[in-house]
Amino acid sequence: MIISRFWLSLIAIFVIGVLFTQIADNEFYFFISYAILQALIMAIGWNILGGFTGYVNFGSAGFFGIGAYTTVLLHKMMGDVQVVVAVIGAGIVAGLLGLAVGYLTLRLKGVYFAIATLAIAIVLETVAANWDYVGGATGYYILVPEKIIFFDSYIEWLFTVMLFLALLAVGISRYLNSSRMGQGLAAIRDDELAAECAGVPTLRLKLISTTIMGVLMGFAGAAFPFFVTFVEPLSAFNLLIAVNAIAMPMIGGTASWFGPIVGALFLGSAQEIITVTISSELNLLVVGVLLVGFITLAPQGIVGLYQDWRKKRDAK
Repeated sequence: MIISRFWLSLIAIFVIGVLFTQIADNEFYFFISYAILQALIMAIGWNILGGFTGYVNFGSAGFFGIGAYTTVLLHKMMGDVQVVVAVIGAGIVAGLLGLAVGYLTLRLKGVYFAIATLAIAIVLETVAANWDYVGGATGYYILVPEKIIFFDSYIEWLFTVMLFLALLAVGISRYLNSSRMGQGLAAIRDDELAAECAGVPTLRLKLISTTIMGVLMGFAGAAFPFFVTFVEPLSAFNLLIAVNAIAMPMIGGTASWFGPIVGALFLGSAQEIITVTISSELNLLVVGVLLVGFITLAPQGIVGLYQDWRKKRDAK
């Protein structure tokens, strides 16, 4: 079987990332890169349901929080858990939750679906805040090993895991966008009733979309407790998480698989720069201003602006 050039490029990026952990001696680079890669996974996950399928989801923080608290639960039950095991467990739990949420809410459309997903996120946060076994409202500490084989610090290992998951998310998104399944999702987004009349299995495709979205959000949340070492409901189910998950695809462009990547790299980098140079309190304001600006002036996002420029240039 011949590996396509696209997958070879993803493998090359991963190898470069691993080599980077052996060359760079400043852990700050890995903290920044981890945060951006986490945002990238969430942007892609949201776009599979919100961009490809046209179902705007306001409950992203709920799936992220479920991923984080799955890690907490595994850590509580096992006494110690490896991040790879936590990622797999969180992906399964969040994926099943996405499937269940799909069965419950996908018959709703538009603002009703968005409100329903937001309500589910609030319910999940309330459950976590009142579940004493996982720390309740007071939170839960996770101590990470000081040393790990092949890496100088644990943050380098977390960066490597997150890089792998981000590249996997990119591969899944591109496949869905270019496959027959992606064509069915696009048909649902454009006109669901017409898609049903044309024989598109709309419910099955929407359930697949919500499940994949849940898996990717769970992946993003699973490593979060190892990154911050302390998890509590307000941080795991934070409003900024849900806002970023929506804003990054919107700013990058929801119509293509590449848009969320552009949006996550652009907005994620801007937020980290602002956090370091000014204040983290400005992040939500920056996200809001950029989101309103792009929705008003460039609803197709950065990728859409570039495509329009290419068309005008080629027409001359």
